[in-house]
Amino acid sequence: MPEAVAVIDEGPRVALRSATNQPYDDAIAAARTCYSPRVIAAGEITERQRENIGPLTYGGGHHTVFQHATFEFELSGVSRQLVWSVLHGFPFYNTEQQSQRYVKLGLPEAHVPPALDDGSRALYTASVERAWAAYGELTEKLLPIVNEILGDLWNLDRRAGKAFGKNVAREAEKKAIETARYVIPVACHTAMVYTVSGLVLHRLRRMARIGDAPAEAVRVIGLMVDEVERLDPDFFGRVGDEPLEEAEVLESRLAPSTVGDAASIEAFDKSLDGRTSRLVDWSARAPQVVADAVRHALGRPDWSDAEAIAAALDPKINRYRLERMNVSTHSPAMRALAHAHFVFRKKLSHTADSQDQRHRTVPGSRPLLSRTVPGHPDVIEPELIANDPACHALFEEVVASQWETRAALLDRGVSAEHALYVLPNAMAVRFEESGTLLDLLHKWTMRSCLNAQWEIWQASMDEIEQVQAVHPSLMEHVGPPCVVRNRLASPRCTEGSHFCGVPVWRSFPEVERVI
Repeated sequence: MPEAVAVIDEGPRVALRSATNQPYDDAIAAARTCYSPRVIAAGEITERQRENIGPLTYGGGHHTVFQHATFEFELSGVSRQLVWSVLHGFPFYNTEQQSQRYVKLGLPEAHVPPALDDGSRALYTASVERAWAAYGELTEKLLPIVNEILGDLWNLDRRAGKAFGKNVAREAEKKAIETARYVIPVACHTAMVYTVSGLVLHRLRRMARIGDAPAEAVRVIGLMVDEVERLDPDFFGRVGDEPLEEAEVLESRLAPSTVGDAASIEAFDKSLDGRTSRLVDWSARAPQVVADAVRHALGRPDWSDAEAIAAALDPKINRYRLERMNVSTHSPAMRALAHAHFVFRKKLSHTADSQDQRHRTVPGSRPLLSRTVPGHPDVIEPELIANDPACHALFEEVVASQWETRAALLDRGVSAEHALYVLPNAMAVRFEESGTLLDLLHKWTMRSCLNAQWEIWQASMDEIEQVQAVHPSLMEHVGPPCVVRNRLASPRCTEGSHFCGVPVWRSFPEVERVI
């Protein structure tokens, strides 16, 4: 591997980009509006109302008044592990995050726990440097492989012009770094715009020690709170609960192990029956319940089940299905799909699940990795790497060294929380995930597209196939945008210049994916 440079860790950087001007007074004004014949403005709030109404409202559990305040943060120098474990670990946020699929990593930039002693820090940083070097080497090895695949897929030998060749080269680099990133440790820094309501920030402050990255979370969320307190000292100064102490964290008390149980991991994998995602529970009467709900919503008792279901799902009838923006929750007819529910058991890499969890209305009970990852390498290896002997050997070598570093850190007394950071994006995450047909429909539309990340595409195809088997009447019109829009809307593909090159609409769900 090429020689790496020292790990760069300047720590988290937090800035408040924009916010509600008077967040505390705005909350009190909202509370007063509930009992007023007119809307109350923040500028009308008195000191007595600040002292009385705020604590009374908060203490009584009427917390929605604190949700009107909005805080937009700029975060950088935070780990991927913190984002996965805490910042994206719940539904109520909005974020735009730097992509490892499309942004090539340069110098090693990763979280290094301040608590490490010199010897442990040297082990830790050396592991990060090795992983970064392997990432660069894998990228170089994968480029000609991906170029050849894309050239065949897009018939490059029959196309004229340098411009198209450059497009293929750009796409090849994206696919190469998307695949090579599996060896990058979850300590890797990321940057994002992160927006939450005032109520959510209160919750984050209270629950900062929940999850796999409590020390980093306390530091980053503390900086976010500091930014708000500079804007308005009253917002946290007058109301709110203090952060939970470590002894008060339920998960820490009930899950003290630092190494996962191999037998339970083996049993979980066997239960998947060779799938990425397996359907384990579902609404038995979903078609009838959905049809009844549509009939009741639209006042059409004369409709058959098939007619009612078509009103919600058939794009020839329901033109909302052709919208580029998901408007389904605004439609009385489509809201009937919320009464059908499905539960899946699935296994993804950390990096794939980081994308999967962005579908916040399809929640998962994700594990505490610091308590469940086994003592041996336990990863998802991308097919592009597995199919090339040189790439596979390099992948196995670096992954093994990352697990060895974790074990060495644990032996030196480093906490499971901090030792986990050196493990790769490829580490396996096992969990249950569930959602309504309303929310899964949007997810499947986006993730059955061939531009979706391979693992999430495979999971979505598994899910579509299994739900089709139990409730075919609900799945007739499910597929990527090009399938839903076929012959009904133009353009058929909504990806524009990022069209995958495959006429999926001709054969879906029978699709052969080559990259």
